[in-house]
Amino acid sequence: MAIYNKHIECMPREQITRLQSDRLIKQVTRMYDKVALFRARMDERGLKPSDIKGVEDLSKLPFSYKNDLRDNYPYGLFAEPLSKVKRLHASSGTTGKQIVVGYTQNDLDMWAGCVARMLTGVGASKDDFIQVSYGYGLFTGGLGAHDGAQRIGATVIPTSSGNTKRQITTMLDFGSTGLMCTPSYAMYLGESVEEMGVKDNLKLKFGIFGAEPWTEAMRHEIEDKLNIKAYDIYGLSEIMGPGVSYECECQQGMHVCEDYFIPEIIDPVTCEVLSPGEEGELVFTTLTKEAFPLIRYRTRDICSINYEPCQCGRTHVRMNKPQGRSDDMLIIRGVNVFPSQIEEALLKVSGSDISPNYQIIVGRENNVDTFEVNVEMSEKLFADDIKSIEKIEKQITSQLRSTLGIGAKVNLMNPKSIERSEGKAKRVVDTRNFKDNM
Repeated sequence: MAIYNKHIECMPREQITRLQSDRLIKQVTRMYDKVALFRARMDERGLKPSDIKGVEDLSKLPFSYKNDLRDNYPYGLFAEPLSKVKRLHASSGTTGKQIVVGYTQNDLDMWAGCVARMLTGVGASKDDFIQVSYGYGLFTGGLGAHDGAQRIGATVIPTSSGNTKRQITTMLDFGSTGLMCTPSYAMYLGESVEEMGVKDNLKLKFGIFGAEPWTEAMRHEIEDKLNIKAYDIYGLSEIMGPGVSYECECQQGMHVCEDYFIPEIIDPVTCEVLSPGEEGELVFTTLTKEAFPLIRYRTRDICSINYEPCQCGRTHVRMNKPQGRSDDMLIIRGVNVFPSQIEEALLKVSGSDISPNYQIIVGRENNVDTFEVNVEMSEKLFADDIKSIEKIEKQITSQLRSTLGIGAKVNLMNPKSIERSEGKAKRVVDTRNFKDNM
């Protein structure tokens, strides 16, 4: 198995800890001097940079939150003058004021190196033609993937998102061997490939998908539709973008680039740091980011981490696939529900009869929550008799109740009736006026 930077990625744990400690001390000192909000929070705790001796003191430091980024929009948390900032990215701002992040040239070089590790980890090389179907622009996905693919010497095909038929024509004509996009768009591409009857003409070998939650069952669906091996990637704009962690060919969790980022798992309520293997909220500290560093940033993603070395030889800690987000969690009739749980339940039900496309509709009538799940039928089931459709509907209803502990009204929809997404899929429509989950 190829490794992009064996010296770093296979470093003994003791050396990783020493490197992280040295970089943490420097980063805390630098941020105390340059970021007013961080300095104020340190002062509130009676902390000085000299109190931080290494990673063992990380839990003493204050957390950072997404609202900090919105409250200090656009440049209030930058640690370098704008003259040194070479690129800006931003979130979509669909749930509030958009979040702006900046990168120095060193930051961009580090980011490209992380993505290069990821690509090498799935077996990509300079001989590959990598189609980047993440959106280009303020979203970090497109340019982040692009720079990493160039770093390993691969040929980049920058299709961005959208224009699905042209995407597939490009795959066929240009001989794309790798695909990078959101998993929901990969599924859409797979459906379109089947409709066009060109699956056997594709040269795709691997796909790297991220930017939204997806289940193992959805992974298998994508692999079948596109005839590829599908890999998971994790990243978020606030920390860097795609490439913070990634699956290798062993697919036993996502390796965190620990020379640049320290992960922690905390109890989302008590904020207590949890032990390896315990599930909780993922927190990240950036060790080398210059323009936009963050200490103990609460991602709201729920997962666990594993420090055991991987079979691939890499020693960096692995995080499992996030099981949901604490801020995406729906409370329906007093029960905590994650959209990923619903997707997992649906994909356990006769996969050939229903599509993995679904939408959750939550409302409120007479002070009681209403809960519906719209699920697309396959073409095969749509053409079947009423009794067969009713049987599948009952199976879905039973599986959802078993998984979630509450009942849902299941609506089987006509094929292709749920709106497709060329970026992140919109899975939840919550019309309750006391909470906006849209």
